Amino acid sequence: MTPAELSRTVLHAVSRAVEDEALPGPVPERVVVERPRPGGTGDYASNVALRMAGSAGRTAREVAEILRAEIVRAGTLHPRIARVEVTGPGFLNFTLAHDGHADLVRTVLAAGTRYGHGDALAGTMAVFAPAGELRADVWTETVVLLLRSQGATAVVHPGGDEVTRVVPARPGDDLAVGGLFDRLGPDAARWALLRPAAHDRPYGGDGNDASGGRSNGGVSGGAGNDGLLVQRESNPLFRVRYAYARTRALARNADRLGIAPRYTPHTTSHDPAAAPLLTALGDHPAVLEAAARLRAPDRLARHLEHTADAFLRFQQSSRPLPLGDEKPSAAHGSRLALADAAGTVLAGGLSLLGIDAPEHL
Repeated sequence: MTPAELSRTVLHAVSRAVEDEALPGPVPERVVVERPRPGGTGDYASNVALRMAGSAGRTAREVAEILRAEIVRAGTLHPRIARVEVTGPGFLNFTLAHDGHADLVRTVLAAGTRYGHGDALAGTMAVFAPAGELRADVWTETVVLLLRSQGATAVVHPGGDEVTRVVPARPGDDLAVGGLFDRLGPDAARWALLRPAAHDRPYGGDGNDASGGRSNGGVSGGAGNDGLLVQRESNPLFRVRYAYARTRALARNADRLGIAPRYTPHTTSHDPAAAPLLTALGDHPAVLEAAARLRAPDRLARHLEHTADAFLRFQQSSRPLPLGDEKPSAAHGSRLALADAAGTVLAGGLSLLGIDAPEHL
């Protein structure tokens, strides 16, 4: 079950509670679900009860109990939700059924690189005028793609007199990144401009940021001059693209061995390396929505780094392919399906950033 599906399930429960007059309206436009905070339980949590408490004239915990009862009442509990609990001042906490992981993997693979696309921002209209600055142009182009991925109407209006900035312009920024595409090529250049947050200086491609200091966003781990071109672990762009290439290599090798990727429930339940990767895949739709809503491509870039790191740890410790004379098992099929899902998320995310996902690296 994806966070988007869980969000819709909770929103339907809120609507039913309002229709039954158990709670007063209005029904919120959306319900946010996220990973539980300290003190929470289960796989996901929502603060919808805290948001509704004031208008309902009840404590948040009372509202949460009403919503919990609505979700779990006979015939309405989603088959992929194993348990709903109320914690703290009124957080709803959800534990997914074991086969929820299989459903998540199937959902990713069925949707392909459009996994995480949706209609959360349907009805939103955003019109941008050409920014006339390199970084702002790249950000605007990427934000348009992100907004459209969430159902919004977003266009760049050539005749616009007002420039809607999606990234702050600072004196010297364009000089600092001038010639960036020539020095780094389109993929590394786009990463250098999109990976730092809007309030951070862009990475200039010479080992320093636009202010003359070391960049914290464009390159990590001190990769040095033109670090985004170096194929090593300290280069975050390399890790993301390498992780994707590894998923494709596993798929090719599995095909030669006649092993089909197929996720079977419970086969990765006790695999400590699988859990962070499944979490990253499940969080992808929410990350895309937040990146679009906040017009922040850097959120997607950071999430791709996190997903790539989770996959690389998983494939190193869990061995998706059998070794030597080892016979293929259901566990191998599940690991291969999970690797395919990881590759799908990485490819889809890179595509929204305008960056190529190489089959070989």
